Amino acid sequence: MRFEIMRLDDVDGTAVDSTVVDAASVTRIVQQAAATGQRVYIRPVESSAL
Repeated sequence: MRFEIMRLDDVDGTAVDSTVVDAASVTRIVQQAAATGQRVYIRPVESSAL
């Protein structure tokens, strides 16, 4: 399964950038975001959207 991870702006919460990753990478990215105080939004990507 793949997920879209969007990094959010600290001020207004709009998406600054996004990337699509596999499930194995989600934990690492979330840990990095938590360590640096980044806000992220994660949602599954439908296979037909790829």
